[in-house]
Amino acid sequence: MLPAPVPDNDDERLAALHALLILDTPPEARFDRIVEFAAAEFDVPIALLTLVDQRRQWFKSRFGMTLCETARDVSFCGHAILHDDILVVEDARVDLRFIDNPLVTGEPFVRFYAGAPLTMPDGHAVGTLCVIDRRPRQLDKLDLSILSALRDMAVKELQTPGGALEG
Repeated sequence: MLPAPVPDNDDERLAALHALLILDTPPEARFDRIVEFAAAEFDVPIALLTLVDQRRQWFKSRFGMTLCETARDVSFCGHAILHDDILVVEDARVDLRFIDNPLVTGEPFVRFYAGAPLTMPDGHAVGTLCVIDRRPRQLDKLDLSILSALRDMAVKELQTPGGALEG
């Protein structure tokens, strides 16, 4: 397993995350709707809106996952926030970054992962919108476009105190 490297600007990225005042807050319908739609659209057992903190990835919204957080050093999302584009891992059992990751070898048995970085206007990725499957998969251009659009909705909601989609 190769833990994601910590970016040089991680202190600034963490400051942007903490400025959102959203870590460890209760579930919100505005995020749950996006995550539930992603799970249905991609026909996956797990979809998450994650926020990557200093030592953990915390799930603001989750579908199909009972855990509320995992360690950052085993997170797929820790890798995804380092990319501008969506990170797609078609089969984690053959990807050297994840082959012996405990999230691959044990519950939830991740095989496929696609994570769209939640990049704020200041350029800092604070987390991801991701879809996960227990079998290998591929995404086509339309799939990537849909995941990107859902990510954009999530970013807009992160920037909207109280939520534009509430109600």
